[in-house]
Amino acid sequence: MRTLDPKNQEIAKIHQLLLGAVAPRPIAFASTVDVDGMPNLAPFSFFNVFSAHPPILVFSPARSVRDNTTKHTLQNVLATKEVVINVVTHDMVQQMSLASSNFPKGVNEFDKSGLTMVSSQKVRPYRVAESPVQLECVVQEVKALGLEGGAGNLVICEVVMMHFEETVLGVNGGVDPVKIDLVSRMGDNWYGRAKEGLFQVIKPTRNIGMGVDELPESIRNSMVLTGNDIGKLATRATMPSENEVHEFLVNNLSIKKILEDKSIKEIHKFVQQYLRADDLDTAWKILAATT
Repeated sequence: MRTLDPKNQEIAKIHQLLLGAVAPRPIAFASTVDVDGMPNLAPFSFFNVFSAHPPILVFSPARSVRDNTTKHTLQNVLATKEVVINVVTHDMVQQMSLASSNFPKGVNEFDKSGLTMVSSQKVRPYRVAESPVQLECVVQEVKALGLEGGAGNLVICEVVMMHFEETVLGVNGGVDPVKIDLVSRMGDNWYGRAKEGLFQVIKPTRNIGMGVDELPESIRNSMVLTGNDIGKLATRATMPSENEVHEFLVNNLSIKKILEDKSIKEIHKFVQQYLRADDLDTAWKILAATT
């Protein structure tokens, strides 16, 4: 493993490594205006949601690593204390990237990118019509993290009005991750497309899992089961009872026959099929029958 002390590295190298390692990152497409009302639009991947009550977003326009200049976005939020955060979808990623160009002050990135300005309801900056989620914000605080190139500036924003396209909402009223088709920022020129890599991990919030330390040794030390497999098994609160296992085998004679003819290694490979299908109950009953 390569170990690096940031104090002994060039800023550009630290920047490259951190952005490649801390990823994927959501993108804040931040719309602001200056004191004269001139629009500005720029993307930032140092961004996330930090609170729901009150609803707080934080993003960070960093000082230029190259010449220590500050972004027009930062200048505008310091002057007006308002911003609109628009999310970025795959359909608009090229236009978003174009808006990130270092245009001179006073140039309207909405015009340059071909994106459409929509008036906001509670703040002065415009919303991006093509974005399916637009969050009008009032800036609570801007915290400078340094004065040299590469230093961030935390812009802490309170959401005062939210806009959601009906087309990206699911049946439960939440945002459907497939329908919204968000993109994320990686290192260098790389981006990620969320819906192409979606998978679910059930949170162990209702029932506390037994933990890996409570698993039988044959499972913990398996030569087949991966860390993810073992972690999934350990989310169950208890092992299946003898009665549950007996009933399972009576009702699944084909599985019972398979277990009689296989080694532990082969059984663990068999169990993986059920774990991959998120059938934790069957996986556990097979393991319990052979442990």
